[in-house]
Amino acid sequence: MDFAYDDRTRELCEKLLDFMNSHVYPAEPVFAEQAQQLARSGNPWQRPGVLAGLKSEARKRGLWNLFLAGHPEGAGLTNLQYAPLAEITGHSPAIAPQALNCAAPDSGNMELLAEFGTPEQKERWLRPLLDGEIRSAFCMTEPDVASSDATNISTRIERSGDEYVITGRKWWSSGAMDSVCQILIVMGKTEPQAHRHRQQSMILVPRDTPGVTIRRGITVFGYDDATHGGHAEVEFSGVRVPAANLIGGEGDGFAIAQARLGPGRIHHCMRMIGAAERALELMCRRVSQRTAFGRPLAEQGVIQDWIAESRIRIEAARLLVLKTAWLMDTVGNKGAHTEIQAIKVLTPATAEWVIDKAIQAHGGGGVSHAQAVAGTPRTAALPRPRQRRAAGHGQCPARARGGPGITPARGAGRQEQQQTGKGNRCHRTHSGSPLLPARPAASAPPPPAASAAMGWPSPCSTSTLQPALAPWRASAKPGAPQSPSARTSARPTRWRRRWARWPPISARPWCWSTTPG
Repeated sequence: MDFAYDDRTRELCEKLLDFMNSHVYPAEPVFAEQAQQLARSGNPWQRPGVLAGLKSEARKRGLWNLFLAGHPEGAGLTNLQYAPLAEITGHSPAIAPQALNCAAPDSGNMELLAEFGTPEQKERWLRPLLDGEIRSAFCMTEPDVASSDATNISTRIERSGDEYVITGRKWWSSGAMDSVCQILIVMGKTEPQAHRHRQQSMILVPRDTPGVTIRRGITVFGYDDATHGGHAEVEFSGVRVPAANLIGGEGDGFAIAQARLGPGRIHHCMRMIGAAERALELMCRRVSQRTAFGRPLAEQGVIQDWIAESRIRIEAARLLVLKTAWLMDTVGNKGAHTEIQAIKVLTPATAEWVIDKAIQAHGGGGVSHAQAVAGTPRTAALPRPRQRRAAGHGQCPARARGGPGITPARGAGRQEQQQTGKGNRCHRTHSGSPLLPARPAASAPPPPAASAAMGWPSPCSTSTLQPALAPWRASAKPGAPQSPSARTSARPTRWRRRWARWPPISARPWCWSTTPG
């Protein structure tokens, strides 16, 4: 297993790091000042002007549309190649993704149009999106239903001659508050009586179509995310668009949504890891400059523990996301489904933990905008309630694997249950991962023949365990009786009766390593 990036990835990483140091980081205070000026002038949803110069420079350096694979206008990178680049942009999440034309939701919408759009749709909408001339929004979530289950959506898309009529209400349509946003991709139901995964369709709705009303911008923990285009509540009242605006065919909406979500989650998770790295960097810099209780903060044991734990958590999250990207490239989004759900749980939790420690290390400055770290908490905190428990995604890895000693065996549990009426979706075998060597499962000790071949005693036999138990029971309490009758007459305490049923760890052959001794 080679953990090194290939030559193409290393070359782009070097170019991107140089761009970040020479242009993006110096632009951060200018970006913040311009955003404040726009808010005071009553036009908060307009993008700060400094972005235009950054976009031009990024395009000159060949750092444009890096996310888009399989398209002439993209860089032709795989998910695994793009992942470390997305992490670098996460160091400045408000500026860098937009400067490279790799910001959500446009990146996902461009991928969707590139893969499923007709030639006319690509020419009309994909081309200006690729050039960075317009923005877009994705309208799926609804206020009246649990939209984490996309089959719940209630917006109707009804055929009327050579048009479709859209009626419904959406919210959390990111980017729709910006006037530069010109196209909405709307998901709704075209056939409510069909199979639950064939009821939905997607359609292109220009933002200025009669009947489209932008009701309000929704805040996130008090932030309006105006520089990102906000998060809009949008009402569709009898909106009519040509039938040619349908993406794919009727009933394809759910499948298209699943195809769109996989790469987007890789992008978000890697950017979040970049935000955690930035927070860790700021924390290390801060504790090296401050003194408390007679010595630098960096010499305090608890601070050192925070830094070490932060590094461990970031490395673990990064490896899981890179593995997920590799699986998406090799076996497809469907084959990487379990890992995609897992990174949605692990990565926000990791970033939230690291950023929290960085805030604490900064003291009062950590919770004010006097320090850069104050702007990062919602980056990590937001996805947890929206994408973890409420969406049920935290249960998906458990259903697919169930923990250590459980292998994916995708579909096997369901097939067994259909055939025999028994079984479980989690199949316990010798390996918790296809990349790990086999090991004895806790619930199934090896047979006597295998135990002897590997140098183990026969599992759980009386003749095997009694010699091992004797010294343990003798040492449990000086003068403890050894025979069962003596133990009974001695009336052992409850804890001794309970623990007497179990041998010590060293006497359990299925807990031993494969190397005797």
